[in-house]
Amino acid sequence: VEINTFSWYIHIPFLFISSFFLLLGIVGEDALLPAPQNISILSTNMKHFLSWSPVIVQGETVRYSVEFQGEYERDYANESWIPICECSLITATVCNITEDISATVAYNLRVRADVGTRRSEWGTLKGFFNRITTSLTPPLMKVIADGCHLLVELEDMGPAFQFCVLYWKKGQESRQKVVKDASSVVHLDTMEAGPDYCVKAQTYVEAINRSSSFSQTQCVGAQGGTSMWLVTALIVSAGFAMAALTLPFLTWKTSKILQYSCCPAAVLPDTLKVSEPPPQLILCGSEETEQCDLKVHVMPSEEVLRLWIQETL
Repeated sequence: VEINTFSWYIHIPFLFISSFFLLLGIVGEDALLPAPQNISILSTNMKHFLSWSPVIVQGETVRYSVEFQGEYERDYANESWIPICECSLITATVCNITEDISATVAYNLRVRADVGTRRSEWGTLKGFFNRITTSLTPPLMKVIADGCHLLVELEDMGPAFQFCVLYWKKGQESRQKVVKDASSVVHLDTMEAGPDYCVKAQTYVEAINRSSSFSQTQCVGAQGGTSMWLVTALIVSAGFAMAALTLPFLTWKTSKILQYSCCPAAVLPDTLKVSEPPPQLILCGSEETEQCDLKVHVMPSEEVLRLWIQETL
C-alpha cells in the first residue's frame, strides 16, 4: 500500500503538467486575438481615412474588417452595422471610408482582426465622426498674365468643391468671382498698364456649408503690354501701305469697267468692213460690153411709179 501511494504521488505532477499543456493547446486554438487599438480618422478636403495600430501575431497574416453605423442604423435599424466592402479582410491598417460617409450626420466605426478562424473583439472609434469636421485647405493656384489678360488656374479638387476668387488692381477695391468648374483656366479681367493685379482664392463645400482660409496672394503685371500696342500699330501701318498701293490700280480698273458698261466702243462686223476699193460697175450686153457712168441719179417715187406704168402698158 505504501508503494502504490508513493507511485500515485509521483504521477500526480506529470498528470497536472500534461493536462495544463493540453488545456493550453485547446485554449490557444480558439483564443481571441487582441482587438485593434488607436483607431482614428484623418479627414482632409472631404476625403476620410480610418486607421489603427496593427495586431501582431508571430508567423501569421492578420486581416482586418471595418463596419460603420450611421444615424439611420442607430435610430431606426436596431443599431445594426454595415460592412465596408472595400475594407473586408484587408491586410492594410488604413481604410478609405469616403464613399460610405455620404451624409452630414454622426457616424460610429469599428475594426476587427482575423487570423484564420480566430477573431478579435471589435475595436470601436472613440466618439462619433461627422464629415462637417473635415479640414479644408486653400486650393493650389497659378496666376497667369497673358498679354493684358488676367487668368487663374485652380486645382481640381472634385465635384463637391467651389472656389471663391478675389482679384483687384493694387490701390483699388477687390472684386469676387465664384468658380464652380476648375477643369479649365478662368479669365478674371483685362489688365491695364500700371500697378500689378493680385489674386487669392478659397475653397467652399456646399454640402457642409464651410469654407477654407484664403490662399497666399499672388500678383502679376500686364506683361508685354507695350509690345502688343507695337504689333497693333505695325499691322495698321501695313494695312494702310497695302491700301495705298492697290488704290490706284483699283481706280483704273473701275474706270475701265464703267467706261465699257456705259459707253461701249462700236465695232463693225467683219462683213461690213471694206479691205479693197470697190470694183467698177460693168454692164454686160448680149454682144458687147460697155462701161457705164457711175453717177447715181435719185428719182422721186412718183416718177418711178409713172415709168413703171408706162412699161407695163
